[in-house]
Amino acid sequence: MTSFMDFFNTIGLLHLTVGNIIMIAVGLTLVYLAIRYEMEPLLLLPIGITAVLVNLPLSGIANWPVAVNLPEDVSHNIFKTLSYMTEHYGEPGFLDLVYYLLIKTEVVPLLIFLGLGAMTDFGPLIADPKTALLGAAAQIGVFIAMLTALALGFNIHQAASIGIIGGADGPTTIYLTTKLAPEILGATAVAAYSYMSLVPLIQPPIIKALTTPEERKIRMEQLRPVSKREKILFPIVTMIVVGLLVPSAAPLIGMLMIGNLFRESGVVQRLSKAAQEELMNIVTIFLGLGVGSTMRAEYFLKPQTLEILALGVVAFASATAGGVLFGKLMCKLSGGRINPMIGAAGVSAVPMSARVVQRLAAQEDPGNFILMHAMGPNVAGVIGTAVVAGVFLALLG
Repeated sequence: MTSFMDFFNTIGLLHLTVGNIIMIAVGLTLVYLAIRYEMEPLLLLPIGITAVLVNLPLSGIANWPVAVNLPEDVSHNIFKTLSYMTEHYGEPGFLDLVYYLLIKTEVVPLLIFLGLGAMTDFGPLIADPKTALLGAAAQIGVFIAMLTALALGFNIHQAASIGIIGGADGPTTIYLTTKLAPEILGATAVAAYSYMSLVPLIQPPIIKALTTPEERKIRMEQLRPVSKREKILFPIVTMIVVGLLVPSAAPLIGMLMIGNLFRESGVVQRLSKAAQEELMNIVTIFLGLGVGSTMRAEYFLKPQTLEILALGVVAFASATAGGVLFGKLMCKLSGGRINPMIGAAGVSAVPMSARVVQRLAAQEDPGNFILMHAMGPNVAGVIGTAVVAGVFLALLG
């Protein structure tokens, strides 16, 4: 009878809470959106199904808390961290190891940047360097969302992590949040990737509200050809300059530029292909599993989660508006030679936001092709968001 009662008590159904049920529904919703509407499926699918798994009671796949105030002599040593967590919270589940070994140590976010670098063509930015200003202007969304979060009562570390959503760069959001506010990692990651997938819905109304049909019809001169030498020098020079000016951004920018150098050098095609495909696929899986493991009911079901999701919209909308308004300024200063819509591509949702700009331009003038011009601020936004994250880490880390 005692054995029977012990077995009866291990049935997860008896320990299911309302919070677990809600989070299972949230996870299944993310899975549905990923499959039915293809909303960032490479990440929302693993995040969603992992959220379901970690909310099944007594599964043992994730036992450790996400945010722990570790002693100073422990927090900077992964082996001591694992020993401390095991001593205080019991044996780790599989997803605990994924989170603490691969996400919290920054391994996966940095490898994601390596893959992104190998997949990115910086040619449009090199051909027209002034478009980097549009990528910088779009970062205003980060600060608007950050200040709004502070006004709502979030602490400065949480506010910075929420603000970086405005950069529309999921890996950077995860990287910064893991360092500054791991307790809200699930909410910020879901907000970042969900709204990135909604860029084609969020950006057009804002762009149309801030521009006239005549501005949207502006045709831009064809970009000049970019030499191989320029493409090789760009990642090297960028890595050195950013590393010297903002050392805390060096890991992100460094991995991005190393991946890009693999691509542009032309002598390590195997490494470039591996970074773009095999490595990127593997780390994307672990990224989804690690983020999904933080979406347990006790961490995710809080009023601040809804506030974070709302602030994500504020961040994206204000970043888009900032880029477009600065684009209008550049249009005036250039005598009408710059289509202000390309400023909207300053958010680093590559290449989705650039495609949105091209689609709107084609609606006004089917012969207008400004995709490559929009790619300049688009890839500049990736660099800009990483630099902003580095500044936050230097000031708050």
